[in-house]
Amino acid sequence: MVKKRQEGGKPVPEIREVAFSAPAGRPAGMEVMTLAELRGRAAACQLSTPHRPGFHHLLVLERGRLAHCVDFREHVLEPGDLLWSRPGQVQHFGDLTGAEGRLVLFESGFLDPATAAAARIEDWYGPPVRRPEGVAARRVDEAMRQLHQEFGALGGLPLEVHLEVLRHLLAVLVLRAAFLGGPDRDGAADGEPNPTYLRFRDAVERDFTRSRRVADYARSLGYAPRTLSRATEATAGVGAKEFIDRRVALEAKRLLAHGDQSAARIADRLGFADATNFSKFFQRQTGSTPIAFRTAVRGGAQRVGG
Repeated sequence: MVKKRQEGGKPVPEIREVAFSAPAGRPAGMEVMTLAELRGRAAACQLSTPHRPGFHHLLVLERGRLAHCVDFREHVLEPGDLLWSRPGQVQHFGDLTGAEGRLVLFESGFLDPATAAAARIEDWYGPPVRRPEGVAARRVDEAMRQLHQEFGALGGLPLEVHLEVLRHLLAVLVLRAAFLGGPDRDGAADGEPNPTYLRFRDAVERDFTRSRRVADYARSLGYAPRTLSRATEATAGVGAKEFIDRRVALEAKRLLAHGDQSAARIADRLGFADATNFSKFFQRQTGSTPIAFRTAVRGGAQRVGG
């Protein structure tokens, strides 16, 4: 259930990349199911091992409790919680027994570009789990149920029309999920994202392998370093330097968990002078050496996957 590589003569499990695969006779690009249906699938046991899906998961839990790990952080969902994990994030499910709810799987390209941009669907910085309240909770539930009902109604409309209906219904759900934060989303009033933070965040995402210096980002964006730190602190809860370092550490975790590259090779990919500097940085950020982290993550996958 877990791919393995040979390392030092011993099999080493590797984090699986999972591509979207539409069920036979269903439209490509998205799927809607209940958690009961998910449990009934033969491949469901693989969900408990770390993997990297190339598509989005939108899950609304209705009954029970469910643990779900996203990018090496465990979240425990309660009824009413909404989980949104993005393509490329390392994740795995906990025990699905007793958990009931609905799950939407979709590729980014299934949505129209305007909706994808408005909802910032590739924004992995957003919290994976949100709790809708009051009217917002009812609207999310209605959108999810209508999408699920339409997905199961294949045959009532010409296929191309059915696809457009699904695309529009998914857009409603995604936009409601994206703006559950209301006025405080991204630390700005009136629902408008903080432009300074967003510019910095996007620059970090683009350039974190080239620079970890706040001064470099401030210069390229035309801000004072203190301005970037204030905006980042107000929005993300950490200063600009810590924000950069956390992004680098996350990428290091992904690379260590996913492949068999050496610490020296990963250090080079992430812009470190050598493996020693990278190891010191990684241990300072995570409390673990790169080798110990890789062993722990892969050892857990091997125990679960068999």
